[in-house]
Amino acid sequence: MRPLSRALATACLVACLACTSAPSAGAAPASGTTGTGPPLRSWTPAFLASVSAPDAAPIGTNDWSCRPSAAHPYPVILIHGTWENALSTWSGMAPWLKRDGHCVYAIDFGKSNPLEQGGPLTITPGAYGARPIERSAKEVAAFVRQVLAHTGARKADLVGHSQGGLLIRQMLRFEGLAGSTDKVVTIAATNHGTTMDGLGALDRILRDRLGMDLDPVLNHVVGVSGVQQIYDSPLLRTLAAGGDTEPGISYTVLATRYDEVSTPYDRTFLTAGPGATVDNVTIQDGCPQDLSEHLSVDYSPRAIDWVRRALDHARMPLASIRCTATVPFFGDSEAR
Repeated sequence: MRPLSRALATACLVACLACTSAPSAGAAPASGTTGTGPPLRSWTPAFLASVSAPDAAPIGTNDWSCRPSAAHPYPVILIHGTWENALSTWSGMAPWLKRDGHCVYAIDFGKSNPLEQGGPLTITPGAYGARPIERSAKEVAAFVRQVLAHTGARKADLVGHSQGGLLIRQMLRFEGLAGSTDKVVTIAATNHGTTMDGLGALDRILRDRLGMDLDPVLNHVVGVSGVQQIYDSPLLRTLAAGGDTEPGISYTVLATRYDEVSTPYDRTFLTAGPGATVDNVTIQDGCPQDLSEHLSVDYSPRAIDWVRRALDHARMPLASIRCTATVPFFGDSEAR
């Protein structure tokens, strides 16, 4: 074989080997996001940005070249809540987790519309998380498995806000993810259902005392996934039957006293079952000036640092957790 021919053959062989051994650009899991949003450190600006760019991923997430390190062997997957999206929920927290050395991923899931009983807010760009929670759990579970396959990690750490926390419990119990999960963090989650600041309580009183089932009507008002989060719903009763936790998982549950959606706020707390640990945390304990409520809590420096600690105790000792004056519906994720 002539030298030039030999060189070309060698080059072709190397190229072929590279094609078969390296993941292709198209192998990235389907996160539902496109592109990356701007730097955002407060909830209200993040929400407004998500209306104009509803499918953008938060800075620090969905870097498909990231590979878990020995210090952080498990990818972190962020799961938003009802009528939310990745950009509006995680733009304050994700950059911190990325700077800490985690591989961080976020998904937009549960796209619906009013005709599918997603609720009226689904006409707003970026109002996701509106399908029945069982369906959304299957969608997010598929994404988690894809991330694990893409990164080569054995397990993932899951962080969920509001419905996202409840959805994590649904995935662990009914989608076979318990053995593939190391840590769970829930933030203002509807773990044991919500009274919806009285609306849900009225619904249950009418049902239990007068036999009036208004859930089919409420499906069109607050969406089917919203109704599933009212306390004593069939979904919540099914979850409660097996206890709050799964063996082998470490849970951190964050609550804010000023929660206006997941009410009463302490209904979010979990009780540890066999083989699990639970750390229930109220953000205002030791920091009364943090006035973050249901939406801005993800931008509270204190909440962010509690999540960082839950994922890496060694990096975040208790003394390093920030306490700042946090304004409702805003917050400042970078405040010191």
